[in-house]
Amino acid sequence: MSTQRETRQSPWKTRDRVFAADELAGTPGDGYDGEVDGTVSELAKRSCVPCRGGTPPLTAAEIAPLIGQVKGWAVEREHHLRKTFRFKDFKATLEFVNRVGGIAEQEGHHPDICFGWGKATIEIWTHKIDGLTESDFILAAKIDEAVVAVAGYRPD
Repeated sequence: MSTQRETRQSPWKTRDRVFAADELAGTPGDGYDGEVDGTVSELAKRSCVPCRGGTPPLTAAEIAPLIGQVKGWAVEREHHLRKTFRFKDFKATLEFVNRVGGIAEQEGHHPDICFGWGKATIEIWTHKIDGLTESDFILAAKIDEAVVAVAGYRPD
């Protein structure tokens, strides 16, 4: 029995490369100028909404305007968001991870966190639907705002 596998083309990934949001910035009409103005983003003002099973993951067209609102996050395989944060030492990294944990508990939306000396990598997706929802971008925006309060954060 032969099965046929559907391959979707993503605007963010080529064969060996995942594109970050700031590489996509500047597309005419996308509303993103490539700069973060230091104010609370519209996404960060919102709350994550619990996902009910059966909701379809976001499509590439739905992801495009959202990724422009979170700086430095990469969309991988239209499935999850990923960003690595750098810090001066382990203590600053741990402080950040604990802040992210607090946000995750408050929002009821929990990322995967991998951390060690001087860095933490966050991956976000909605596990219930095994893909991206708007809540994933809201959580990313909240994490971006929390990191600036961590002494020892080293923005790229």
